[in-house]
Amino acid sequence: MQQLKTKAIVLSRTNYGETDRIITVLTPDSGKLSLMARGVRTLKSKLAGGIELFSLNDISYIRGKSELATLVSARLESHFPQILTDIDRVQFGYELLKIINRATEDQPEAAYFELVKDTLFGLNDLEVPLSVTRLWFMCQLLALSGHMPNLTTDAKGLALAENTLFSFDTSTMTFAPQNSGGRYTPEQVKFLRLLFAAHNPRPLARVINADSLSQQITGLINLLYEYQL
Repeated sequence: MQQLKTKAIVLSRTNYGETDRIITVLTPDSGKLSLMARGVRTLKSKLAGGIELFSLNDISYIRGKSELATLVSARLESHFPQILTDIDRVQFGYELLKIINRATEDQPEAAYFELVKDTLFGLNDLEVPLSVTRLWFMCQLLALSGHMPNLTTDAKGLALAENTLFSFDTSTMTFAPQNSGGRYTPEQVKFLRLLFAAHNPRPLARVINADSLSQQITGLINLLYEYQL
């Protein structure tokens, strides 16, 4: 049987029998795979180091007659040890993997793999506030799912002003000028544009008040996530 090689990020692991484990991995070119890792829970296993959570791995596997393939080899390419130094980052790391596992089908586009990889790099960088990495991830997930809000014009097609407050309409996914009672500022809208445009969360840490701005608009992004996804 032909061995197939790819990069992989482990999304979930389930113990099977006394020494085996079934893992679900996300790959850039083969979608989402379910793999049987035989003997991986033994002390001498050569596979164990290459299927840790919060890591980027090179794997090879053999497809079987069922949907469950067999893991043949696994080698650690990049590990993200700084995540494990902060319990809040660990908790979001687990949440990230669960969200992606739920949000993706068997053949998700490669952009989902890149999203998880870049989020892990952001989580591993302690100079990037956790609030920024989390919000960037949620924004990118909304964009990948086709639910990006309009951040340039209001419902009438007029450009968003620079000197007024805004309300947000979830039905049209647009901001509307509302000097009286508006809760979103032009600065927050500008930061949202950066969140959706950035290729990874690390440059966002250089924005003045990035942590504070992230916390101010987290409620809106959470609302959009619940409403759209």
